[in-house]
Amino acid sequence: MSRTVDWEIPGEIQPKPGDCAFDLDRALSAVLGLRATIPEDAFSAGTLGTERAGSGVLIRKDGLVLTIGYLVTEAETIWLTSAGGGAVPGHVLAYDQETGFGLVQTLGKLNVPPIDLGIGLRVGAGDRAIMAAEGGRRHAIAARVVARQEFAGYWEYVLDHAIFTAPAHPFWGGAGLIGADGRLIGIGSLHVQNANGRELRRDVNMVVPIDLLPPILDDMLTYGRPNRPARPWLGLLAQEVEDAIVVVGLNERGPANKAGLRPGDRILAVREDPVASLAGLWRKVWAGGPAGSEVVLQVGRDNETLTVRVLSVDRTRFLKAPKLH
Repeated sequence: MSRTVDWEIPGEIQPKPGDCAFDLDRALSAVLGLRATIPEDAFSAGTLGTERAGSGVLIRKDGLVLTIGYLVTEAETIWLTSAGGGAVPGHVLAYDQETGFGLVQTLGKLNVPPIDLGIGLRVGAGDRAIMAAEGGRRHAIAARVVARQEFAGYWEYVLDHAIFTAPAHPFWGGAGLIGADGRLIGIGSLHVQNANGRELRRDVNMVVPIDLLPPILDDMLTYGRPNRPARPWLGLLAQEVEDAIVVVGLNERGPANKAGLRPGDRILAVREDPVASLAGLWRKVWAGGPAGSEVVLQVGRDNETLTVRVLSVDRTRFLKAPKLH
């Protein structure tokens, strides 16, 4: 996740103030640099590292910063920097496994204005936008929305209407997606390849839509996470391989590993309900009840079909929780 700060977007795809119907530099100033240090004994240290760097977006005058959760999960120290050179420490307030959002509170003043949120703004394919990492115009890309569609992640994650943008920003983590009116419409999460119909696959950014924030914001500020029953977590990594859903990895401490699943197993059904897609797998697992529910998987291994019973857990119980002030 870490990177050097000596980089620049090619001039031909940098946004220009004259191309925007809003104060471009003011909007970009709300995008901050974020660096996080995570304890070596943290649950996520092995997969996400102990030094993480990306961006966050100032969304309120009181110093509330929205970012992507994997940057700040279990973070011990946070530093936030502005394009003008200011730097202040931050405190992790919350992260949400379902949306992927993370919240950080600045512990000092950076003298930059917050950006307005594009709540309820219709965002669709063809719309112009700006994908901005920390650093102002030199680190921003004039982009287009190329798709609004379901996204399924191999780590037990689904978004119903993710935003996909191109060209892909090279430093997407926590970057702000700014709409044509200068408001924030999403937070950068991933670099993926996207195919639409007969088009060749192309590099795009997957962005978490800002409309997912209002329903959970108050809970995140109060409890450090949304106040709802936790989804069942299996500790399972799976991918679509040709026409099969294949186990590609297992968390060593996770319940799927303890239940006897193995890399290479093909997941055929949840209970007696056949699985046809990665998103379908996760949705069927979640439909069986909250964390703690037993998940019954029909699994193909070699030439056999096995029944594997997995006692799910709440993933957050493995994570160092944000310390509420």
